[in-house]
Amino acid sequence: MSSSKTKHPLKIILALFFLMHGWHPTLAQLTSNEIDELATSALTKFNIAGVAIGIVKDGHIIHTKGYGVKSIQSNEVVDEHTSFAIASNTKAFTSAALAILVEQGKINWRDKVVDYLPEFRMYDPYVTKNFNIQDLLTHRSGLGLGAGDLMFIPPGGDFTIQDVMTSFQYFKPQSDFRSSYDYDNLLYLVAGELIARVSGVNYDEFIEANIFQPLAMDRSFCSLSDTRITSNQAIPHLSIDGKLREINHFQQMGNDAAGGIRSNVDDLCQWMLLHLNKGRYGENLEKELFSEAAQREMWKIHNPFITYPNARYNFHFSGYGLGWELRDIKGNMAAYHGGLLPGMASQTILIPDINLGIIVLINSADKSGFSPTDALAFTILDSYLGLDDFDWMGKVYRSVQQSDQGADSVVIAVWKKVASNTPIVEISKYVGTYEDPWFGKVEVSTNDDKLWFRSLRSPLLNGELQHYTHDTFAIRWEYQDLNGDALVTFNAGQKEKAQSLNIKGISPQIDFSFDFQDLNLKRLK
Repeated sequence: MSSSKTKHPLKIILALFFLMHGWHPTLAQLTSNEIDELATSALTKFNIAGVAIGIVKDGHIIHTKGYGVKSIQSNEVVDEHTSFAIASNTKAFTSAALAILVEQGKINWRDKVVDYLPEFRMYDPYVTKNFNIQDLLTHRSGLGLGAGDLMFIPPGGDFTIQDVMTSFQYFKPQSDFRSSYDYDNLLYLVAGELIARVSGVNYDEFIEANIFQPLAMDRSFCSLSDTRITSNQAIPHLSIDGKLREINHFQQMGNDAAGGIRSNVDDLCQWMLLHLNKGRYGENLEKELFSEAAQREMWKIHNPFITYPNARYNFHFSGYGLGWELRDIKGNMAAYHGGLLPGMASQTILIPDINLGIIVLINSADKSGFSPTDALAFTILDSYLGLDDFDWMGKVYRSVQQSDQGADSVVIAVWKKVASNTPIVEISKYVGTYEDPWFGKVEVSTNDDKLWFRSLRSPLLNGELQHYTHDTFAIRWEYQDLNGDALVTFNAGQKEKAQSLNIKGISPQIDFSFDFQDLNLKRLK
């Protein structure tokens, strides 16, 4: 659910490109045939199973099409109605749902969260008391990147929304409240629970009744458990060593407000038109889902980013609104967001000044989370901005390959050292139960003279501890749909037995949702 690829190597790649390259207004907008060629090329170059692209311009849907296959096993083709997980592009739906409740007079944007969710607790009494609804949506809590995501990455844990709402008190803040930007997912789950408490129906039911039904998004769903889901679904795929394999759909935890929606480019074109029409919809825009004032509030920067100068797009401002990233591109306001789940990726770009919307959905990614949604979306965007052919596909491909090779070299070196080590005979000092106040208990035990790690609340977070150096062990988790393998270091202090342990990812490209740094695992007495 990691979203907008914060701290993903592609973000760094894009920043470098913007700094290094100029532009020349020589390219006309891509035709549908050229988009077909672009998508077909991406299937091969990036080893992806399927992709779907939707474009709206000047109030009309001008392109909705699927490419490749939903599944490498069935070989059924992707079409404009094939549903994909849109991951963190769900966050804009959550913000819109809250905007609807604001306009119904049931909440105000700056109402305090504890007034609706009294069990909600942050790391400081002042922050708890003053945390408002917009703070849930703007990544300015003071918590670190992806704080608490281990409760739902890997999937299959037994954590509840109640666990989420009371967990924040145990995290160490990384910045002052409302002073910085660090992407989070769990606070959107809290927003989803707030929607349920205020409306009297659960999050999925509210989105269905108040957004999907009015917009006739009749092939969009909030949950894999929805009985109306058809067989026209894209299956997530993982690319490992150049080979694709199908993986299981990611199961959301708590509620679907951070990344649970599944949709298709045909339906999402209606969603983009709604925003470009400032909350109005219908054949003659005679209906209103939310007001223009609500749209402005969602598309207002509530948390600024650092903006780096660049020659290509001439950025002057950037920041996070309510469920949207915002910036200027060649003098045009842009609202956009990415989405990422294991084997699924999405990208939405809206340029209201030229009445343009672009959506890209893909059902393949590598273990570091890369999928070429941005390369496709920016290529299409550039054609509408009249920019030169930047060869986004080629540049991103080469840069990602270089980045992956660098990260792979670190991982290979660790496992090479592990393979050359002589097993430790005295492993009893590490055996025991360790507990973290928000993540719960983990057990370190022996099995056939091997040391094993097992989380009691997140069953896929387990594996053999293999000696790396001194009191540090490498672990390859049972869960392999994302890049999360780690080094576990035991700390004994002056005692004979280890009293605590720390976990750190091996790969520099580890997915940020493996927030091992937030754990404080101590031996139970």
